[in-house]
Amino acid sequence: MAGGNFIVMPAYNAGRTIERVFERIPETVRQRITRYVVVDDGSKDDTWEAILRLQKQFPNLDPLRHPANRGYGAAEKTLLQHAVKEGAGIVILLHSDGQYSPEVIPAMLQPFDRGQADLVMGSRMLGGGALKGGMPLYKYVANKSLTALENLAFGLRMAEYHSGFLVYNRKLLEAVPFEKLSDSFDFDLEMVVMAKIKGLRIREVAIPTIYADEESHLNPIKYGFNVLRVIRDYKLGRYGRL
Repeated sequence: MAGGNFIVMPAYNAGRTIERVFERIPETVRQRITRYVVVDDGSKDDTWEAILRLQKQFPNLDPLRHPANRGYGAAEKTLLQHAVKEGAGIVILLHSDGQYSPEVIPAMLQPFDRGQADLVMGSRMLGGGALKGGMPLYKYVANKSLTALENLAFGLRMAEYHSGFLVYNRKLLEAVPFEKLSDSFDFDLEMVVMAKIKGLRIREVAIPTIYADEESHLNPIKYGFNVLRVIRDYKLGRYGRL
């Protein structure tokens, strides 16, 4: 029977950080989680060994593995397909590098608890804390500029589209053909676009901005062009035909 809360996590070369992320998940959240699902996306470090250690601490953790790196979006597809198959009602996408705070998961779940959302995105731009949290100025400007273009194109009023801290309900995952979306970092943006096309409810929750010593695997220039491609394809009606 569907209805459990799942935390899903893509992991690529995250052997140094993933266990600390799990340690930070609040006890009140752990009590609500039916299953954890982690996919090692072809890491070249000891990520897989770290996941197996975590499985000993979290018996309800499903470890998945891609033999070779397939990309962020492809990792998410594997996670979401597994979660849906195993009966997830709510799916929390948590990153393995620690850049997004597990401590705010309760706030991310509130719109679902109130029956007000099908997709919740954590926003670093709400509350004005992005620059105070260490977001580089060039990333801040790029984020704001792209968001303005996206709001104009999609007819939404989002504070940002690019955090990657998302929560989905089963209704959305059954309505959106996510397996047809990008295998790269623009997968999350396409999920928001598809939610809008399907008439699903999108909410934002303020989250802290954290920039530490994590290693980013995102090429910002390539990502920016991918965002423009998503806007173009939306305007051409591609997503409406999926």
